[in-house]
This record gives sequence, structure tokens and C-alpha cells, in this order.
Amino acid sequence: MRIIDYTREPTGVRQLLDRRWSDTTSIERTVREILDAVRSNGDEALLRLTAELDCPEITRVGLQVGAGELDRAYAFVGRKFLKALRAARTNVKRYHRRQLPRSWRMDAKGMALEQRFYPLERVGIYVPGGKAAYPSTVLMNAVPAVIAGVREIAMVTPPDREGKIAPAVLVAAAECGVTEIYRVGGAHSIAALAFGTDTIRRVDKITGPGNAYVTAAKRLLFGQVGIDSVAGPTEVVIVADQTANARFVAADMIAQAEHDEEASSILVTTSTTLTQQVELEIALQLERSRRQAIARVSLDRHGAVVLVPTLKEAATIINELAPEHLEVMVHQPEKFAGRITRAGALFLGPWSAEAIGDYIAGPNHTLPTMGTARFSSALSVADFMRFSSVLGLGKKRFMKLAPHVEVLAEAEGLDGHAAAVRIRMERR
Repeated sequence: MRIIDYTREPTGVRQLLDRRWSDTTSIERTVREILDAVRSNGDEALLRLTAELDCPEITRVGLQVGAGELDRAYAFVGRKFLKALRAARTNVKRYHRRQLPRSWRMDAKGMALEQRFYPLERVGIYVPGGKAAYPSTVLMNAVPAVIAGVREIAMVTPPDREGKIAPAVLVAAAECGVTEIYRVGGAHSIAALAFGTDTIRRVDKITGPGNAYVTAAKRLLFGQVGIDSVAGPTEVVIVADQTANARFVAADMIAQAEHDEEASSILVTTSTTLTQQVELEIALQLERSRRQAIARVSLDRHGAVVLVPTLKEAATIINELAPEHLEVMVHQPEKFAGRITRAGALFLGPWSAEAIGDYIAGPNHTLPTMGTARFSSALSVADFMRFSSVLGLGKKRFMKLAPHVEVLAEAEGLDGHAAAVRIRMERR
């Protein structure tokens, strides 16, 4: 794991930013071919690609998960899982209900103005598979969609070689309001949701994280279908001073690193002593990790410690990094958090572990990555809604506004616009 002394190597932080971006040209070339295949050949391409990449024995009938498979999944997960999932669902619902936008109307001197909100009709959610099962991703994507009022939620997720989907993921889908489940993943599943096939009807919007191929597909299909965000590998920045618990810091860095080899864990600290303690703790704790092979590669490639003279410099660096997750383990976490304007989610104090936020606290864990917290936010109920503006104008108010419109339209050279109001003015 790299150690950067900010006072001696201020450009090191810029290098941390730069190395999060990679050349995706070859990936996008492959993904374009996949998108074209699914658009042209529908289910045929979907089945071929799923057989090549995931399940060799996949059939058209087997693409959609049936009610019987959902029932069997409940028998596998056990009561403890179901109790935990339902507790998480309760908290996530409570938090996201506060986000629900309301339609409104205002009357201003003979002019009625409205904003009317509508839920999207049909959305698709992507749930990753492969290296882990993610029932929490189902929860964080489906619950706000249901609260928004979305009627149809189609979930896609890659099956294993035998065509199975983790029972925990299936139960989460059933508990959280998913209406259709398909055993297909990767860029081809995104294409199916965007274009539609005989089996999978197209959706209005696609949400949920995925690998580089899924991300590339979402990027290329933006405009063809609504996209929540183009997310990169997951990341955490932990800011800590001499009061921080080194065991907690190390555990949270490993928790992030175990996602995959491209995940990023960065410690920004004022304490060289803490740095040494954290390095030792990481070494000890990795020995007990079942995913240590993945975590070691992640920490070696993308892990770093940035030593800063004061917390003021730490805040500057964090706002530049604009991290997905920011853990604040300093003496006065609330005070420090007041300096932060760019972070997807903040976790204040030693007991606000990111893992609690990932699963059960209530806020959404689908967050902006790769520095995009500069301009975007967590997935929310609003992502599953749209609004229309409404204008109702009486004649008296029209006559007062129309001359201004005529002047502005003529300044833009749009004679038809000017004429549209002039004709009405002449009928007075």
C-alpha cells in the first residue's frame, strides 16, 4: 500500500485521481458488438451470450425465474436472514419516504403554474453476481422504486454455471417488490432492458452497479434509455487523527477492498503513529479474511495512505477526491464534516461504520464513484420519477406578458414565435 507524504509529494493525490480512470476503448468496442447483437437478434443473442459467459445450458424458457424457484429460495435462507432483511427494508423505506417529491401549484396574477410528478412505468435493476451475492443491492434499488410508485420492476442478474441465482438475492427481490426476475447479466442484459426482446420487455430506466462491461453498456445506451449513473469500482476514504482506533480503520479498509481487485481504500491522516498501527492491523486482519486474495490485490493496486500536516489539508484533499464513501474518525467529526462539500455519503465517528450504511441504516448505498460526487448524488426516489411543468394563462395576464415575448423572440430571430403572440394580441 502506497504512503504519500502530502507536504513532500503534493502531486501524489493527483496520481490517485488519475489512476482511477483507465482506457476503456477495448471494452467499449466489445460492448458495442454485444449491444448490436442483442438489438438485431434479441433472445437469440441473449441466450448465446449467456451460454458463453455464464450458464452453458440456458434456455429461453429458463430465462425468467418462476414462482416455484422463489418459494424454494425461502427454504434456503433461514429465519435470521429474513429477519435481518426485513429490518433493513423497514429502515430503507423510512428513509426514502422522506424523499418523495410532491406536486405543487402556484397562482400568480392570473397565471397558474404547476409541477406534476409521475412515477416511471417500468424500470430495470441490475444486480451483480459472480464474486459475491448482493441482496442489499436489490433492497437499495427496488425499495425507492416502489415508494416512487413504479408498477413494473424487472431485475436482471447473472446465474452461475448451473443456472442458479443465490437464494438470498431471490428472496430479497420477492420481499422488496420486484415483479420480474431474469437470469441474465453483463452488457447483454443491459441491452435487453434497453431495446427489449421477445422475453424481456424494454424499460424506461436502468439502475444498479456492475462491472466494467455493464458500466460501458450503460454509458453507450444513455439517451436510448434512462440511466442512473455510470459507476466505477467502489471506494472509501477514511480521514483519521491520532484519536482514531487503528483496528477500526484497518477493518473498514479491508471491508472495502474485499469487493474486488479494483476497489479503492484510502486513509488520509495527520498521524504517522496511526499509519504504522493501521499497516500492522491490516496485515493481521487479512490473515483471517476469507477474501484476502482479492483484498490484498485491491490494497496493493489502489490502497494508499496520505499523510497531511493538518485536518484543513485533509479536507482539501477529500473535496478533490470527491469519494463515494467518506468515514470521519477524528476528534470532532461533525465539525470536520462541515468542511466537506463533495462526498457521496459521510459516516461520522468510529461507530458509524460504512457496513452499517451499506446494509441497514436507511440511506441508499448506490452512490457516485470515480470523483463524480462533484456533481451527482446517491440513488433516490426521485430517480424513479419524472415531472411535467404546467402553465395555465388567462387573457389579461397574456396581454401583459406577450409584448416582452415578442421582443425576445425577435432578438433571437424566431419570427414564428413573435407572430404566435402577436396574432393573439391583435384579437383583443
